[in-house]
Amino acid sequence: MFKIIEFLEDFNSVSVIVRLLLAMFLGGCVGLEREKYKRPAGFRTHILVCLGASMTSLISQYIVFNIGISSDAARIPAQVISGLGFLGVGTILVKGRDHIVGLTTAAGIWTVGTIGIACGFGFYVAACVCTVILLITTSFFYVLENDKKERRKTVEIYLEIEDAHRVNEFLKKLESDFNGKSFMVVSSRSGKNDAIGIEGIFPIEGNEEGDNILDKLAALDGAIYAIESVPKKLS
Repeated sequence: MFKIIEFLEDFNSVSVIVRLLLAMFLGGCVGLEREKYKRPAGFRTHILVCLGASMTSLISQYIVFNIGISSDAARIPAQVISGLGFLGVGTILVKGRDHIVGLTTAAGIWTVGTIGIACGFGFYVAACVCTVILLITTSFFYVLENDKKERRKTVEIYLEIEDAHRVNEFLKKLESDFNGKSFMVVSSRSGKNDAIGIEGIFPIEGNEEGDNILDKLAALDGAIYAIESVPKKLS
């Protein structure tokens, strides 16, 4: 058993094949989980990232051990770490104000790249353990995090007030009494003279309905009406 492990840790044709297949398998495991939640980067993307990262490690070792060129074997794989950052940016989307999605997928792609590098260098144990931890983080912890978000939601609301000179007064009240944030003062939607609009994000606790907070905001002295604001689509 130990001889087999030592043989696979050496740089030879068999170990190269094993490392590439392991990189494909581990990358595919993470990719399937991401595919399940319909994330921007799925099954094939994660396989290619892990496989490509593994290849950089193998190429570096081939240059040092087979060609005999004196070089740092970690130089080429090091470029993968920074390069994956640009790939991860493509999975990050901004939806409306204060709402960013895709960060977990981007971080996962970066981590899968490091797993591929570990496979390429024959660091099998670390690659496998890291994959298991990554799957636990993206699956099990996602359920816990999502459950917390279900208990505390937010709604984006447009509030129109009749006197533009009272904007600062309303902003302070919305922040202190309603825990609002990310305010934007915008032009009046009704077109009434001296009226002004305020957009903001407000928390909805527990099973509270969004209509409840709309009624409370609309009932404020000096408020004309309050509606749920529809986020603008990205062009």
